[in-house]
Amino acid sequence: MTAMLAMTQHQRKKVPIILHDESEKAQTWSHVFSEETRKQSIPVIAACQLKERMYGELQGLNEEEAAERYGKQQVHEWRRSYHIPPPKGESLEMCAERAVAYFEDNVEPELAFGNNVLIAAHGNSLRSIIMYLDKLTSQEVTSLELSTGLPLLYIYKDRKFVRRGSPVGPTEAGVYAYTKIGTIQTEA
Repeated sequence: MTAMLAMTQHQRKKVPIILHDESEKAQTWSHVFSEETRKQSIPVIAACQLKERMYGELQGLNEEEAAERYGKQQVHEWRRSYHIPPPKGESLEMCAERAVAYFEDNVEPELAFGNNVLIAAHGNSLRSIIMYLDKLTSQEVTSLELSTGLPLLYIYKDRKFVRRGSPVGPTEAGVYAYTKIGTIQTEA
């Protein structure tokens, strides 16, 4: 949904088309045959690797309910620890393994080819990718707070990432206005 909302603000007014790769039939259905349509559209790729961290037995509980069941300190440790997963859930480290692997395998090749990519995902998968891009430690990433709905812009140049935007806005005037989007990667 975030990716679709972002595209409504894109200057070129391209139409997002969701591409599927989960089966041969889905790939066939999402194939764009017309060159004219291809020029007017932008691919949206749904990737389960960008889904939010799985909280296991904490899933569906608010903080108060989780604290009543497991204790406030234990819940805090599960939620804020990099290495320790909640029962039947995944740690931030596990989330980072899948999100960063996806980024390296699918996003970086697009960037190396000269395409721009918008990633719309949840906090912990984004936090994991930012950890990779900014070379943060496991201690630094657990205290990283992200603002909802505010973009971060990274420039990929000479096989390095340079942050050019922040949660409070771009550091260069007009940097978002002149950025083309080649592909949207989003959680499945």
